Amino acid sequence: MSAETRAGTGAPYDAELGALFAARGAARVDVPIIQPADPYLDTAGEALRRRIFLTRGEAGETLCLRPDFTIPVCRDHVGHGATLPRRYSYVGLVFRQRPTGPGEFYQAGIEDLGEENAATADARALADALAGLEACGLEAGELDLVLGDQGLFEAFLRALGLPEGWQRRLVRTFGHDDQLEAALAALARGGSGALDTLDPEFAEFARLGEQGALTFRIRERMEEAGLPPHSGRSPGEVAARLIEKVAIAEAKLSEGSLQLLRRFLAIDAPLSEAGTVIGDLAGAAGLDLGRALTFFETRNLALRAAGVDLAAVRYRAAFGRPIDYYTGLVFEARRKGSDEPLAGGGRYDRLLSILGAERPVPAVGFSLWLDRIASRTGDAT
Repeated sequence: MSAETRAGTGAPYDAELGALFAARGAARVDVPIIQPADPYLDTAGEALRRRIFLTRGEAGETLCLRPDFTIPVCRDHVGHGATLPRRYSYVGLVFRQRPTGPGEFYQAGIEDLGEENAATADARALADALAGLEACGLEAGELDLVLGDQGLFEAFLRALGLPEGWQRRLVRTFGHDDQLEAALAALARGGSGALDTLDPEFAEFARLGEQGALTFRIRERMEEAGLPPHSGRSPGEVAARLIEKVAIAEAKLSEGSLQLLRRFLAIDAPLSEAGTVIGDLAGAAGLDLGRALTFFETRNLALRAAGVDLAAVRYRAAFGRPIDYYTGLVFEARRKGSDEPLAGGGRYDRLLSILGAERPVPAVGFSLWLDRIASRTGDAT
């Protein structure tokens, strides 16, 4: 435990949140302010990448002032090889470039790592976030709560039978409304001009899925051009990418399927009713959402058990948070009428593997924006 943690951080609500997090079984941790930048550049998404403060270390490595706690806490856990499951809490400064306001501000939160019962962990994250807001003087009745589910979105895309390349492209836009709309428009058109500059012979092999023949022709072209064998990607890798590129460019969703996807994305309902709305849409269209819808309902039961009023939470099928490492549940709490989150979080099951964990680690967490909360409750920061 650092001297900063022992002496207090100077953050608003430090004592209240410290007591709450301890009662919830989350051990208080502190992580360095200076962090390696690559994990953020590789995983966090453009919305965060463009706002971090970068610098160089003496060895030339790219460093940054910590823009959040999730990645540093997860790196610290992996580095120490701690046992699982484990819950970590934090209160401290983060640093981001913002259009207005100071570039440093306080966040607090919990990272819940290794809980195999994902529904229980998801419900606990949202319940703990609401308890944290209450500890800061905000009642649930003052808040707009919105929840999304990337896993359910991915299941809907699979059920529509989209090529895997298109599924990945659409998933990357989840939480970015403008990008998602542009991708849907391209999918509606089909046959985009993305292949205009591609060699017709290569395009035909790719269209037919002839990876062996395409690899052979690419290798010939590379040899004719005098490219060394190990320059960049191998001919096989290039062939596989071209096949995917052609499939993406030429895929076209039928008008009926496109309307189904738009109807799904337009769902905005109380969480208490959302499972029925989704099930009715999928059932009428003959779509099998598999375990994703079952898990959605199971998590709702866990949320009820955790004391969350489902009728007070809005489920929006198109809602995501613009951070690329999220994989499932995402949520935000805002003051009624505001578009600034006071709390936000979600599930990020792939992140710890990317950061060096030896096996996949289920993970979910949330953050509280303490400066925003303080300014809205009238407390001094």
